[in-house]
Amino acid sequence: MLPNSDEKLDPRVIRTRGLILKSFEDLLAEKNFESVSVQDVTDKAQVNRATFYAHFPDKYALLDYSIQKMFMTEIEKRTLNVCSYSQDNLRNLILAVVEFLSHLHTGCVQPHQQFESLVEGTIKKQIFDLLSYWLRKSNVPTELPATVATWAIYGLASHYSHMKKRPALEKFVDEAFPLVAVNLEQFA
Repeated sequence: MLPNSDEKLDPRVIRTRGLILKSFEDLLAEKNFESVSVQDVTDKAQVNRATFYAHFPDKYALLDYSIQKMFMTEIEKRTLNVCSYSQDNLRNLILAVVEFLSHLHTGCVQPHQQFESLVEGTIKKQIFDLLSYWLRKSNVPTELPATVATWAIYGLASHYSHMKKRPALEKFVDEAFPLVAVNLEQFA
């Protein structure tokens, strides 16, 4: 199972992080990431700046944490974090990433290149970690196949999330699946 970084935190820490996180996500629905300041987040969360900085060094770390938590929630909903590699699990992972990015792009006001870069790095790391976990269970080398599949999955999801006229999600995933699976089948 993939680790959960909040597992053994004090309930007060979890509550405060939750307030900060919720405020940040609400602000991102109202304005773009570049316009959101730490002061905006602390005002909305009703915590002081020192409390914010006790949890996050800056708004970039908060964005990283926010994306990690939201994406891990999607993975856990589908129980992909406790599975092994299979074609069904891979298809569900692709579906989760495509849905997540699509939702993220529609839920945020005008995503900017810097925002998208930060999101990409965070999501690709989590995809890579999950694929590596699956492949390690099969006792095969993980780095190269997990890297190729990670880039393919993220690239396809990014492409879909930026399309003006999106095909049905299931249809897109069905078309994308063999392009990713071909890179992993020989290793799984």
